[in-house]
Amino acid sequence: MSGRVIVALRVALLALAATTVIAGCAGPTKLAEKSQQKLSSGDIWRAWQLATRALDREPMNPKAKDAAAAAGRVIADDWQRKITALAPIDSVQAAEQVLEITQFRTNAINYTTIEVTPAWAATERTLRMAAARDRYLLATQAKQAHRPKAAFAHFHDVERFVPNYKDAPQQAERAYQAALTQVAVLPFSSGSDPSFGRDVSDHWRDALAKELAPPAAQFTRIMGGDAITGRMTVSQLGRLTREDAIKLGRKSGAERIVWGSLGNVKSETQLQFFRDVVAHKVVQKDDAGHDVVRWVDVPIEVVARVRDVSVDVDYEVIATEDGTSLSHEHAPRSSRARVVWTSFVPDGDVGSYSLVSETVRSQNPDRAKDVETRWKNVCGETTTLAQVLSARRETRGDQGYDRGTIGRFVTGAAFVFMQELPPAQDLALAALCNGWQPLEKELTRLDGMDDVDLGVALGDDQ
Repeated sequence: MSGRVIVALRVALLALAATTVIAGCAGPTKLAEKSQQKLSSGDIWRAWQLATRALDREPMNPKAKDAAAAAGRVIADDWQRKITALAPIDSVQAAEQVLEITQFRTNAINYTTIEVTPAWAATERTLRMAAARDRYLLATQAKQAHRPKAAFAHFHDVERFVPNYKDAPQQAERAYQAALTQVAVLPFSSGSDPSFGRDVSDHWRDALAKELAPPAAQFTRIMGGDAITGRMTVSQLGRLTREDAIKLGRKSGAERIVWGSLGNVKSETQLQFFRDVVAHKVVQKDDAGHDVVRWVDVPIEVVARVRDVSVDVDYEVIATEDGTSLSHEHAPRSSRARVVWTSFVPDGDVGSYSLVSETVRSQNPDRAKDVETRWKNVCGETTTLAQVLSARRETRGDQGYDRGTIGRFVTGAAFVFMQELPPAQDLALAALCNGWQPLEKELTRLDGMDDVDLGVALGDDQ
């Protein structure tokens, strides 16, 4: 490349760099000019966005400052006209708009100061005071109507419009305390084995207490198990009638109870076998030192036991004040367990075993498909031969059922390597462990609703 060309390139690059610097400096000014254009055309919010973007880039740019001040004034004037027009129609919505314009002015401080005339400041105070009076009246009416949750919401609203209006903060706190709803999850009835129903209700109670802790639920509080079971007789632990459940909940201080029953456990068990040969890949050296691969057929028997379990669950959410049913659900819960076992112990790397050899796969694809289909039918769609052989190698002696493994079935494990299936009742417990989610949704729906709005008849002392 000639010297002249190199010099020319250097000059061009310097010119480009200078242009980039100039463009970078001119960027905020250009944005300010565009802001003024948008403001002239009536697009006031776009004008504000362009002006503030310019100031974000160059906070002291005079044109950008002028553009932001101009756009801010026009926005404020336009907003004030809309509030003035809205006030005679809906004074509370007008007050809501006052809160919004106040927030806008606060946020705008980073860019410009939007002046407020004494007359407009007085208008804003008047509208906010009127909204506070309106919400205070609604809160008082809700309180008198035995609707503490609604009263709390209105008293809380008062604070948004006028902080420390009358005794609104104290009234809001009292309404909140009255709105708190204690919910007792009672032991489910479960036929001949009371402990089964208690296990399920204990699990649900713990899960609900965790999921509905504030701020997930505003008013609902799940009571501990001791507050309930400590008041129950031995006979009630086995079978609790609806009437007794309501009385028990009332004595325990619960406003709402969850009462229900579990149906009989239905179980179906299948025994399946995979009997065939699998291919073991053996690699040896020939006389020349080259690898020679051969496939050795190895007999194997894999036993799979599958148990399907279903159990019906029926429960109500009941108001203890008068026994009103607030929610009811009847639904089956089901679970499946698959245990796989083989006495075959692999030799060497488990990765060297395959259901069929590469030779069979290429020369006899129908045979390969048949073997793989039978394997999936017995061991599960996603279970591999390597997984089963690895589990066998890691297992010492016979592997009986241990209740500590039930968690693997709860989480949906494709298979568990052991000889025995879990008992039907343990599987039913696994099926019910996550059955509390629909109840959580219902309790969340009911959380903000007062009893009187749910049709509960309050007593004379309310």
